[in-house]
Amino acid sequence: MRQNFQSHVSALATVAPMNSKPHESGNPFSDPGAATQYREGPPRMVPGFADLHRMTGILLNERTPDDGQVLVLGAGGGLELEYLAGVHPGWRFVGVDPSAGMLTVARESTESFADRIQLLEGYIEDAPDGPFDSAVCLLTLHFLPEAERLEALRQLRRRLEPGGPLVVAQHSFPSNPPERDLWLSRFAAFAGMPAEGVERMSREIGGRLPVLSPEQDESLMKQAGFSEVTLFYAALNFRGWVAYA
Repeated sequence: MRQNFQSHVSALATVAPMNSKPHESGNPFSDPGAATQYREGPPRMVPGFADLHRMTGILLNERTPDDGQVLVLGAGGGLELEYLAGVHPGWRFVGVDPSAGMLTVARESTESFADRIQLLEGYIEDAPDGPFDSAVCLLTLHFLPEAERLEALRQLRRRLEPGGPLVVAQHSFPSNPPERDLWLSRFAAFAGMPAEGVERMSREIGGRLPVLSPEQDESLMKQAGFSEVTLFYAALNFRGWVAYA
């Protein structure tokens, strides 16, 4: 368990930002093997991961027509695509991710839905203009520094139909050291990490990922032009919101 957790922490801390356009050779997920290993992480490490997908589908379904178009930012690995395509057979998807390795895994895992899924290697600005009926960005925005995160949210809103829902979820916890370390220690306990490893995890996730507080995350969504920003998911140091263009 410890080795698995260390691998997951390392991946979370070193993955390339979603719109920084690094060379593929610098992306730890350019290797499909690494991408496959990362795909196995969220179901174990994110509390209530399967229910997060179920809730995402419910929230999108409120305003997405039966033949709706859905944009998925950070689609590599294909986990949310696989779930959403399976439970909503009329929806069509565009998935965007900067990692060719991650997209290879997504393509394999969603092969049975290939006629309804278009996968694009790139960043949010490389996505079609749409407009899309809804959008999803799970476990992705915490890789982006604040200014880039705001721009990604603006780009997502620009591609949505008026009133279209966006569902996001990411690491989100207080930035001051005492509270931050407490939440990270709780996450470590959930993941089964020995106490002596908490300091390293705090340094890698709390220090190297540009994690924002829940208040900051909500503020950015409002600055990007979203309304009715509502928290629907809170699981230790993860938070999820639904908002509307």
